[in-house]
Amino acid sequence: MKNEILKNATQLFLSQGFKSVTMDDIATHMGISKKTIYANYAHKTELVHAAGFEILNNIQCGVQNLLTEHMNPIEELYEIKKYVIQHLKGEKNSSIQQLIKYYPKISAELRATQTEFIRGCMKKNITRGIEQGLFRKNLEVEFVSRMYQVGITNIKDESIFPPEKFPHVALHEMYLEYHLRGIITPEGRKILNQLIHSNQD
Repeated sequence: MKNEILKNATQLFLSQGFKSVTMDDIATHMGISKKTIYANYAHKTELVHAAGFEILNNIQCGVQNLLTEHMNPIEELYEIKKYVIQHLKGEKNSSIQQLIKYYPKISAELRATQTEFIRGCMKKNITRGIEQGLFRKNLEVEFVSRMYQVGITNIKDESIFPPEKFPHVALHEMYLEYHLRGIITPEGRKILNQLIHSNQD
């Protein structure tokens, strides 16, 4: 029952908002009593915390699965971008904004975990790219991985990138190309141009 509550609550939080959805809403949606929910989660904040990490863990597991498919580092980044965009297709930005505003401690904890994960993935990706001759040998791996993480986090700021001017999918596409063109070798550029061309077809 605990897993079912978490699954349903997570879906509601993402579609309607972490603040907007009440324990009554979850109980009604599931056709159970509120008492049953409280028997598994002492309060709403505990459920929000669990839901936030459920979302993050699902994304991280999906990304980890992609890392085992032995693609070259450039293809890998494009597949990760595609996966994350598809996974969050139903997510409303207003829901995440509610999480940040009304549950700042949980949001900060999630961000720290996400940051560590992204940075670790990028360090491995950049190192492999250098070893395969697709990324420049003189790259400072730690610096580039942190710059990527800073960028991928801040393109979500709608005061900088208003969605009516920078649609979500196109923005991620532009950012990834921007990142890669700064670090690729001529050999890497061939692969990147092929990927961009195939995406436009």
